[in-house]
Amino acid sequence: MEYVTVLFRTFFFYVFITMIYRFMGKREIGQLGIVDLIVSILIAELAAVSIEQREESLMLSVLPIFLLLFIQMGMSFISLKSSKIRNLFDGNPSVIINRGKINFKEMVKQRYNMEDLLTQLREKHIRSIEEVDYAILETSGKLSVFKKDSKLFGEYPLPVILDGQIDYDTLRQIDRNETWIRKVLQQDNLEIQDIFYAFYRHKHLFLIRQEDLHK
Repeated sequence: MEYVTVLFRTFFFYVFITMIYRFMGKREIGQLGIVDLIVSILIAELAAVSIEQREESLMLSVLPIFLLLFIQMGMSFISLKSSKIRNLFDGNPSVIINRGKINFKEMVKQRYNMEDLLTQLREKHIRSIEEVDYAILETSGKLSVFKKDSKLFGEYPLPVILDGQIDYDTLRQIDRNETWIRKVLQQDNLEIQDIFYAFYRHKHLFLIRQEDLHK
């Protein structure tokens, strides 16, 4: 009878947790942020405890898992509405190689060493750092690489404004400041909060306004 109970609980949590992750909207482990990862670990632990402690009611694990689901969905909604909250939990992408030059200051800040960089470059079949124009460490931990010999050489769009918030790291990379952005926007009678997304490429600032999203 104990074997049947263990098998039943294992099958139940397999189906139940699969449904939970469908509600969470996550398809790959690489897509998990910090909150998602914590929720995943706690769900796995609750399921394991429930399978081991067969004499306890399933609801003692099911209810906390539902609570974790609501917390995760709530945090996802808040993060969608607030870039500050999103950046607090998920962080920002970091430019590790900028125009062929390694950004050692950013590597130290992200606790990202040369071996990490070289390993991820080799995984992308890049033999030397000299082949790289830009390399961005994404919030997922993956390295996005743009090679010098690609069609995107010198054309990688750098985000300057995202969800109405200025990216000051980008400003430092392009040797600009907030005053410059405001002057550009004033030419079209726009304010920072009017901009959903703005990126810098070919020494020009390209804008997507908030109102453009509702057309």
